[in-house]
Amino acid sequence: MKDTLLSWLLLPVYVWQGLGIRRRVERMPPPAGAQYGCVGVSEEAPAIRLLVIGDSSAAGVGVERIEESLAPRLAERLYALTGRVVAWRAAGANSAVCSEVRDFVVPNVAREAFTHIVLSIGTNDVKNFHSARRFKRSFGTLLYALRARWPDARIVWSQPVDMLRVPALPRGLALVLELRSRILRRVGARLCVERGAIPATQIPRVEPAGFSRDGFHASAEGHVYVAGHLANYCLGESRDA
Repeated sequence: MKDTLLSWLLLPVYVWQGLGIRRRVERMPPPAGAQYGCVGVSEEAPAIRLLVIGDSSAAGVGVERIEESLAPRLAERLYALTGRVVAWRAAGANSAVCSEVRDFVVPNVAREAFTHIVLSIGTNDVKNFHSARRFKRSFGTLLYALRARWPDARIVWSQPVDMLRVPALPRGLALVLELRSRILRRVGARLCVERGAIPATQIPRVEPAGFSRDGFHASAEGHVYVAGHLANYCLGESRDA
């Protein structure tokens, strides 16, 4: 309740500084390259089939080559930890919110037998000032859609980063967005527990080198770090990377 009230009191800051950010921040395209691949060599079918789905982070916005993005970096980490061949696919949409991923991204992903799904979503719901009620409805039905399409997959939710550490955001706007993020993170974590998904904690360290030149999306170094953090949740270990 406190976070909700304070964020609404700071709404003028959100509007004023948000308009300025829209004008200044570079809008980066997704990286070039195929949105799928395989790590490791075997005559047998891959033991791990990984889908990274969601917003621009899933699409790899912020890096120059797809090989530097989250899905292949996470596949490399899983292969290093398990020695098992990992097939990966990325399915993301720039600026997407939960309902858009549910309605437009999920239905267009091939029905492969994914064993692990990483859901990178929530940042744009925060950025667009979505209410807790709206997020509960859209995120909850997104989880249902993923579970219905891939009932046997292990689903891990990668939560939004600490907005106070994002270089592109002025302090006032970062504070408002972090207050909204706390609200949606609490809602999302509860829904994950209720609906058979695993809510990963926020990444424990956020450094400037982890961001691309736009100061908002992850850099190649940032994706390596996030992949190391999420790999533990994909493999059923909750300790931080």
